[in-house]
Amino acid sequence: MAFSRIALLCQRFSRQQQQRQLLHRPLTTKLDNTRFLHPNQSKLAQNLIVIFTRQPFSPDDPELLILSPELNTKVVETVLNGFKRWGLAYLFFNWASKQEGYRNDMYAYNAMASILSRARQNASLKALVVDVLNSRCFMSPGAFGFFIRCLGNAGLVDEASSVFDRVREMGLCVPNAYTYNCLLEAISKSNSSSVELVEARLKEMRDCGFHFDKFTLTPVLQVYCNTGKSERALSVFNEILSRGWLDEHISTILVVSFCKWGQVDKAFELIEMLEERDIRLNYKTYCVLIHGFVKESRIDKAFQLFEKMRRMGMNADIALYDVLIGGLCKHKDLEMALSLYLEIKRSGIPPDRGILGKLLCSFSEESELSRITEVIIGDIEKKSVMLLYKSLFEGFIRNDLVHEAYSFIQNLMGNYESDGVSEIVKLLKDHNKAILPDSDSLSIVINCLVKANKVDMAVTLLHDIVQNGLIPGPMMYNNIIEGMCKEGRSEESLKLLGEMKDAGVEPSQFTLNCIYGCLAERCDFVGALDLLKKMRFYGFEPWIKHTTFLVKKLCENGRAVDACKYLDDVAGEGFLGHMVASTAAIDGLIKNEGVDRGLELFRDICANGHCPDVIAYHVLIKALCKACRTMEADILFNEMVSKGLKPTVATYNSMIDGWCKEGEIDRGLSCIVRMYEDEKNPDVITYTSLIHGLCASGRPSEAIFRWNEMKGKDCYPNRITFMALIQGLCKCGWSGEALVYFREMEEKEMEPDSAVYLSLVSSFLSSENINAGFGIFREMVHKGRFPVSVDRNYMLAVNVTSKFVEDLRTSCYLTCLIKDGRIPILAVVSRI
Repeated sequence: MAFSRIALLCQRFSRQQQQRQLLHRPLTTKLDNTRFLHPNQSKLAQNLIVIFTRQPFSPDDPELLILSPELNTKVVETVLNGFKRWGLAYLFFNWASKQEGYRNDMYAYNAMASILSRARQNASLKALVVDVLNSRCFMSPGAFGFFIRCLGNAGLVDEASSVFDRVREMGLCVPNAYTYNCLLEAISKSNSSSVELVEARLKEMRDCGFHFDKFTLTPVLQVYCNTGKSERALSVFNEILSRGWLDEHISTILVVSFCKWGQVDKAFELIEMLEERDIRLNYKTYCVLIHGFVKESRIDKAFQLFEKMRRMGMNADIALYDVLIGGLCKHKDLEMALSLYLEIKRSGIPPDRGILGKLLCSFSEESELSRITEVIIGDIEKKSVMLLYKSLFEGFIRNDLVHEAYSFIQNLMGNYESDGVSEIVKLLKDHNKAILPDSDSLSIVINCLVKANKVDMAVTLLHDIVQNGLIPGPMMYNNIIEGMCKEGRSEESLKLLGEMKDAGVEPSQFTLNCIYGCLAERCDFVGALDLLKKMRFYGFEPWIKHTTFLVKKLCENGRAVDACKYLDDVAGEGFLGHMVASTAAIDGLIKNEGVDRGLELFRDICANGHCPDVIAYHVLIKALCKACRTMEADILFNEMVSKGLKPTVATYNSMIDGWCKEGEIDRGLSCIVRMYEDEKNPDVITYTSLIHGLCASGRPSEAIFRWNEMKGKDCYPNRITFMALIQGLCKCGWSGEALVYFREMEEKEMEPDSAVYLSLVSSFLSSENINAGFGIFREMVHKGRFPVSVDRNYMLAVNVTSKFVEDLRTSCYLTCLIKDGRIPILAVVSRI
């Protein structure tokens, strides 16, 4: 076994019985203060306590100068233990240590160490360790062991181990088994105990010829348990058991550890084994174990242990009942939980709010809560009733029983429906505890009614609440108004806003903006303006998203001028304009009135002190480029850059597309250079415009170069890019290269349109390659891509068809295509 080497050590030294009496020591850190004091020394100690306790204290007190020559270690010990505050004791100790002719012995150091350890003054305790070493004070193994235990009790394991080695090296003490046992005990007090450190100290004990006894193995067991070494811990426990050293303390260490490790069954087996050996665990241990069993969801074992406690005459307190009922509630064992609750009442222990809360919060079905209410009705007060409502409403909502939640509240208010009265309401009313739910619970129900599209029921409930003397909170009004606005009921929401004001409930920014958004949705800019006046009264700001939406809607309906007027009216009400809404108006004017009107509004906005953003500039630049006014767009572009605004990739794309369409391909290429300087990467739209422009300028080789550059940067061409390259190459007479990219396009499952087919056909016909051209033509026809009469490519298709009709090599095939209905006969006849 993992601990076999320690077991062998125990066997090796078990015969050394003569040392047994020397190795046992008390388990308390309390000092023995029975050393005899002469009456004069006793009086001296009392005087020193009085002086140091007196306020204000001064170390230069003349009385201290008189008393200091009489100091000795016995007096110092007595004085230290006479103080009730560690600070006074430490002050006196430091004063005494500096007095001429006085030198601390180990008993004085131990008295101070004990006080500091109990007070958890670790910094001062560490300083005391240094003082002990510097004093080179000789000490007995017992006194030194006591000092080590003080350090361990304060959690100073490293300091305890270090001072142990230093004292031994300096020859100030020769440790014995008791001293080692104290060190092991100190190590075991730390949660970060080191197994290696413990085993190293055990080896030292063996090398010194010391015997391992109960007090040696107990801290070793504790360390193995602290570090989760269950197998080693069990080996040590079995060794202790075999030697007859087992007691309640040792048993508690292992059984609690089993519980912490989640090994509930092993813990329970150990408890039963202890019972057979007449070893009883104390009440605190039983409580810890039951709590652990419940935490591990072993309610069965927790109750078995609970029964053992009761058989031993241990009466459970309210905290233990709380744990057990909590576990039962977690496992939804309602009847058992209520049985335990009734047991609490029979025992005379008043149930606390925590237990009531667990019962009410753990169940949410109406039948369950009705059963709970029946049992606890005599003990609940207002807060418990509110918890009952909260759990009940949560259950209704979780099960989509919003109407039942509505009916329950109506029952409480005395408005009975055909469904009858709830049993819970009857119980509460019979015991005069039927109060209305609080604002939070009512808000939850109203919110759920709104979400379930039962806005009218929510309004009815709100009015009933008001009639019963309750003042609804802002959240209730907000939820209903939001629901109305989502249904486009702006007039009703405005009416409810008036009721809200009459009830003395102040609307919030959310309230007014909900209605504002509804008016914007309906394109009611007159109503929106009236609402803005209310917002100004309350000091609220309209949400820009609603203003922008209203402007866009007006523009979409061809009312761009009204949109601009509305923005002027908003500014007239004292609200600062926002570029997002202004940009929407600019975009609307461009689409409805032309680029010049949009440009005019843009300049007016700038003149009024507003700073256009990147999006505003982009809208204008894009429009100018589409209108073939790229030179003006370039001026705006440079103006934007001069103001420190960074153009987006989309803006660069508009400029590049504009230059390319106007035949200024080199200026388009210069934009690419600026993009890189601006740390912007060209996208597929950028490359599509460039490829189209290069081909249109008769530079197909450069177009292919840009194509390859695009793919090399993991920017993959889309359907439009393929078509731009194929059609561009065809226009340049590169029909063979165009066909290669056409096939690649098909491989990527991108479907070419009729224009691409016809471009290839026309290109092959131009190069007098009628066979290749007719092959592409047939593919187009078989794939159903022959354009219909309303298609802009229809006449081009008719022209190429006529050429195939005129050529003897292809005319016969056209007849078959016509018979199959793949080519409209009119397209052929019209050309014959």
